[in-house]
Formats: sequence, C-alpha cells, structure tokens
Amino acid sequence: MGNLLLLLLLIFAGVALMAVLGERFAKPADPEQMRKLQRWLLPLIGLSLVLSLLKFYL
Repeated sequence: MGNLLLLLLLIFAGVALMAVLGERFAKPADPEQMRKLQRWLLPLIGLSLVLSLLKFYL
C-alpha cells in the first residue's frame, strides 16, 4: 500500500511540474502548425481505433 501511495504521489508531482513548466515556458501554437496537426489527427485516431479492435478480436 505504501508503494502505491508513493507512486501516485510521484505521478501527481510529475504532472504538476509539467503543467507549471508548460504554462511558464510554452509558446503559443502557430495557426499554420495547428492546421497541419489537425489534418493528421483524425486519421491517426481512426487508425488507432481500428488497430485496437483488431488486437481485441485476434
């Protein structure tokens, strides 16, 4: 039980650290870069869903 609490505490600390550093040092995303990412996002999500269904049934 102690190991679980320690692990959860470390995960929470890591996520909190990423959030603080992301707010402080991250620059706003360029609209052109966001359009490029959005073009790939839905096909990759669809592919991952299809692959997970194949893994589940095979």
